[in-house]
Amino acid sequence: MSSSQFDKLIQESEEKVRDSRAKIAAVTSRMETARNKIEAGEDASIDIENATLDDVQAHAELMNANIAELIMGLDDTTAAFSKDFDDMRGKTGWESFVSLFSKGKSESMRQERIRTANIDDKLQDLISKSDVIVKLLQEQLEALEEQRERVQQNLAATLDDREATVHELEAVRADILALDPRIVELENRIAVEQDAAGRAKLETELAEVNETYNAMVQEEQVKIAKSQTLERYVEKGKTWVDSLQNQAATQMVLINKLQTDTQQRVVLYDALTKSLKTAQQQEVAHRINEIGVETDKEAQTAMAAIGTATNQRMADMLEAHEGHMVYSRDVLEKKAKADERFARRFSAIVEKHDKNLYGG
Repeated sequence: MSSSQFDKLIQESEEKVRDSRAKIAAVTSRMETARNKIEAGEDASIDIENATLDDVQAHAELMNANIAELIMGLDDTTAAFSKDFDDMRGKTGWESFVSLFSKGKSESMRQERIRTANIDDKLQDLISKSDVIVKLLQEQLEALEEQRERVQQNLAATLDDREATVHELEAVRADILALDPRIVELENRIAVEQDAAGRAKLETELAEVNETYNAMVQEEQVKIAKSQTLERYVEKGKTWVDSLQNQAATQMVLINKLQTDTQQRVVLYDALTKSLKTAQQQEVAHRINEIGVETDKEAQTAMAAIGTATNQRMADMLEAHEGHMVYSRDVLEKKAKADERFARRFSAIVEKHDKNLYGG
């Protein structure tokens, strides 16, 4: 993947992340509007139903697929430029040809090539791109956590409201049930009452009880409607919180993969650079040895000094090797775990990448 393609893909990812945040914020806003209407005693059904998660979910999957492709591209780029290190260990075809006529000239050309090689810049560019993507994902993760917290708070309040509403509904139903015997009693008394004044009095009392009864039934209907609205809000809220948590988990997998990859790239660069330097030292030492015993005393003294310095450097390198290997092994273990999580979560993308199943 070329640098321009990489930059374009990063730009696409940034746009998709921005769109994702807008869609997520829109759903959360709908949920909050519904919550406010519920508190005000208004019908919030439309707002709840319009807080659709499908569009957000589809866009999140597209965004994560885009970023996963970007990460696979980073791996490809790493593999491509690590070949530069291998090329530096040996000679180019031209350098080998020149060595047939002048070994010194060939070595000089190789050393100049190694000296002017821009591998460090390429690695730093790669790490910089990785850091840009990590920053992008971190910001998205923070946005997801912020939205989840807002919805969670509203959801907690709504659960309390629904519990209170259900208790109120049960109380109204109990009151309605308690009025039934009174109504039946009055109706029976009216049926057998012979006195007109007595009947009128009983009918007035029955009308009052029925009025109370009808008011309670109406209140019951209001409570049922509110309970149903709260129930839909709770279910939608739970689904939305679960969606945000899943999206956050995906972001964490991507971030972990990128961070461990960056660590591994630094280790790779450090190890290969040391390898090249060691190889150069050995070549220099070999050329000094070729001077032979015919050199004069000053040359022998110089060789002794060089030998001492070389031994000291070798000892330092051997002493540092253990620590370097422990750190490298730790990073590689972390990378293996990060790669496993990434491959498990994005198996379809990894398979498409590995088998080059693009287009069509």
